[in-house]
Amino acid sequence: MDIQLLFPALLTGIFCYLGAVETAWLFGVSGGFYIVGRPLVAGLLVGLAFGDVQAGVLCGLAVQAVFIANLSTGGATNSEITYAAYGGIGLALATTKDPAVAVTLAILIGQTFGLIFYNTRMAFYSFWNRRAQTAAENSDDKGIVMNHVILPQITTFLVRAIPVSLAIYFGKGLVDWLLSSVPQVITDIISVLGGVLPALGIAMLMNIVIKEKIQLIFFFVGFVLIAFADLNMIAVVFLAALVAYIVYLAAGKKTAGPDNTAASSASDSNIYEDEDLF
Repeated sequence: MDIQLLFPALLTGIFCYLGAVETAWLFGVSGGFYIVGRPLVAGLLVGLAFGDVQAGVLCGLAVQAVFIANLSTGGATNSEITYAAYGGIGLALATTKDPAVAVTLAILIGQTFGLIFYNTRMAFYSFWNRRAQTAAENSDDKGIVMNHVILPQITTFLVRAIPVSLAIYFGKGLVDWLLSSVPQVITDIISVLGGVLPALGIAMLMNIVIKEKIQLIFFFVGFVLIAFADLNMIAVVFLAALVAYIVYLAAGKKTAGPDNTAASSASDSNIYEDEDLF
């Protein structure tokens, strides 16, 4: 038994549970799903668990870029982001610490095992919800708490923390064997595809955010400032906020222009209008 890997694997599984959308311990979805459940935060936490924060954050950045436009509509999702983040990043830190490998593993886990356990959790919740409704109809306070809070949280822990911990602990040997057994060209292909996938995620986000082609100019200006002017991300964020404020003011004045003109014309007519003349 690899004790050195056991503790980080268990911690990663617990973080995956705390980042679930149905976990209520971190202020519900506000502190759980939308903070701990994000791949970037997952990279930091898993990096702390494995004792390599830098590698964890780099893997988290790569995985976050892929899933940056991931949406869940009506409970349906094409990839379970929490499983993908903690499973992929955890396995990557346990093996190669390569962000490209983390992306590949995250997509594999999120779109296969993640969806399986996600749907399993929903099936169990339907059972607990029916029992909670029966308890409410019978005015059974203990039954309501047991079936609405305690048992669903135990179910969530079992289908999140345990599989992710086991996948990291027992999957390390499998991943090491695959990476050492496959030809080098396959490993290179995985690295290249893993590097391209974050660009795909950003492109999906741009497709959602950008409504008019003229708005692409802001993206290209930011790219030029980072690539050629050697500005860091924080400086570009401040410049972007300043430009956004200027555009907001300009758009507001453009919208308010005709109304202001009409209002001023109305006020002028009121000034020169004398009811005693009529």
